[in-house]
Amino acid sequence: MNKHITPTRTGFSACPHDCPSTCALEIEVADGRIGRVRGSRGNSFTAGVICAKVARYAERANHPDRLTQPLRRIGAKGEGRFAPISWDEALDEIAHQFRAAEQRHGPETVWPYYYAGTMGLVMRDGINRLTRAKGYSRFFSSICVNPAWSGFLAGTGKLAGPDPREMAKSDFVVIWGTNPVSTQINVMTHTIRARKERGAKIAVVDVYRSPTMEQADIPILIRPGTDGALACAVMHVLFRDGLADRAYLAAFADDPAGLEAHLATRTPEWAADLTGLPAEEIAAFAHAIGRTKKTFIRAGYGFTRSRNGAVAMHAVSCIPTITGAWQYEGGGAFHSNSAIYGWNKRMVEGLDLPTTARELDQSRIGAILTGDAEALLGGPPVTAMLIQNTNPVSVAPDQETVRRGFARDDLFVAVHEQFMTETAAMADIVLPATMFTEHDDLYQGGGNQYVILGPKLVEPPGECRTNHEVIVALAERLGASHPGFEMSPRAHVDWLLQAKGRGTVEELEANRFLDVQPDFDSAHYVKGFNWPDGKFRLRPDWAHSRYASPGKFGPYRDMPQWPDHWAVTEEANAEYPFRLVTAPARSFLNSTFTETEGSLAREKRPELLIHPEDAAGLGIGEGDLLDVASARGAVLLHARLFDGLRRGVVVAESIWPNRAHEGGRGINSLTGADPVAPVGGAALHDNRVRIGRA
Repeated sequence: MNKHITPTRTGFSACPHDCPSTCALEIEVADGRIGRVRGSRGNSFTAGVICAKVARYAERANHPDRLTQPLRRIGAKGEGRFAPISWDEALDEIAHQFRAAEQRHGPETVWPYYYAGTMGLVMRDGINRLTRAKGYSRFFSSICVNPAWSGFLAGTGKLAGPDPREMAKSDFVVIWGTNPVSTQINVMTHTIRARKERGAKIAVVDVYRSPTMEQADIPILIRPGTDGALACAVMHVLFRDGLADRAYLAAFADDPAGLEAHLATRTPEWAADLTGLPAEEIAAFAHAIGRTKKTFIRAGYGFTRSRNGAVAMHAVSCIPTITGAWQYEGGGAFHSNSAIYGWNKRMVEGLDLPTTARELDQSRIGAILTGDAEALLGGPPVTAMLIQNTNPVSVAPDQETVRRGFARDDLFVAVHEQFMTETAAMADIVLPATMFTEHDDLYQGGGNQYVILGPKLVEPPGECRTNHEVIVALAERLGASHPGFEMSPRAHVDWLLQAKGRGTVEELEANRFLDVQPDFDSAHYVKGFNWPDGKFRLRPDWAHSRYASPGKFGPYRDMPQWPDHWAVTEEANAEYPFRLVTAPARSFLNSTFTETEGSLAREKRPELLIHPEDAAGLGIGEGDLLDVASARGAVLLHARLFDGLRRGVVVAESIWPNRAHEGGRGINSLTGADPVAPVGGAALHDNRVRIGRA
């Protein structure tokens, strides 16, 4: 019996998710649907390797639960009862509600809210064009990068570093405060290559025995929030034992003598009391760094999601300045390459539209929606929102306050989404959104140096529309004007490329991706760091951070003048005797992939990793249901006994949907939204909790 077989073609794209790898992809397409997804071997950073969750992307794109038509709420808020409506009805209702809100409170009462559900420059950032054109409250992005980026900038003056592919050319790779086996697999691709080809050693600094630490030659297991102490003790040993490159310091650092004097008391024994790591292990780690010129420190985000995170990142970035490792191929410190792209986003974001509207802090959405005057910056209440690319009812900190805010009857919310997330379930209007293979966009690597085109490969299911289409349609209804509303997504990509002198969209389509890595001297600061005098700032000026921010946040005036252990973390006490870290899971990405059966099967259920001796002291056994509480809320988790922790530390991996937890409260019920110094951010890994059997 003959069967008609539709030929399979291969399309090229980029992973759109919030991961520094931004992998170049090859995607099989047949019968109008995507199939197998592979990493591109032609891309030297992706190198043919992608994470398992993206390799299974067809499971997500072709999922039967995808939203495919606009919906209007017909039940009580959060009840989850919706009825289908037309696109025109949905858009007309949103525009009507926005205009009515403006008439009552002025345009700042409307707050378009978005984040990194897609990292495409057109689909992620285009919402800002509507915000500026209408004078709505602006969005201050704060939940993720602020402590890390401000900490790195404090020393180098620029958010860039050695070519991350140089990890493969290093003799010692230090993976600090990140778990790339689970969250950024390409870091491991190049690190393992260094081990195989050069005999390089691998050290991993983390707060639990993660899958990455399992790969380490030198595991460095510390307590949360003590990375600054470890870094200081390492530098103490480097100075003490003649392993500092004093000639390099004299030429490229602002005050090495002052730092050395400051570190005189920051001994391994001092750090051991704070970190839980034995002093002899600290000294051995320092010697391995100091005796290996080609030491490459890959600094992650995880260790900076603490109230002292910026100080910790700066301290870690000081280490290669002490050793002079920046000078060598395969040496230095790398966190992000975000400064190398330099896009002109005038058309995408409408940056030529003047606005004086307030800039509301993303991380404080709970306080904002519950009417906190300080969080509202003295302005009107937020009474209308459009939400794209994010799921704050699951991922935002201080979840109990967030939920109360979304439950307000006088708050109108429209959510543009791919699935019925918990934020969408709280909405008045829900709009079905495309996925990355269903629209044109442009991507940049945070953890590499590639610009990658993501062209439309298939038609979207049902009535799904792109972020761009929604913004344009609302702009028309609301009377917002800007040339960017008249352009197609592909035209936006072409404009971005040409404005930066990077060719045309047709040229990028032919080449698939573009390597924009700076030359060696620029990447390694051979001619000086990005300050007027060319010197790395061992003594940072926290009050004048180079991170773009509407102001200063947290106790920035109290930040230490030298690298140090800054004791502002939420330490355990008699009432809350454990320190909780909310780490990423291997099969989820924040709240994305929590809808796919494969990821759910691999992660099984929400659990708490707890040391067996701590569990025994509480009468807790494997699999017991635990009541985990902070001053902000409580969550039910099942116990998983795990000896890869310091005593008194517990870890909950992933952001499961709130509904996946018994009791319906998710992990961010425990986390706080108080801003991290100096430029804001959420201390998601910095929590004290008490634990008992439920």
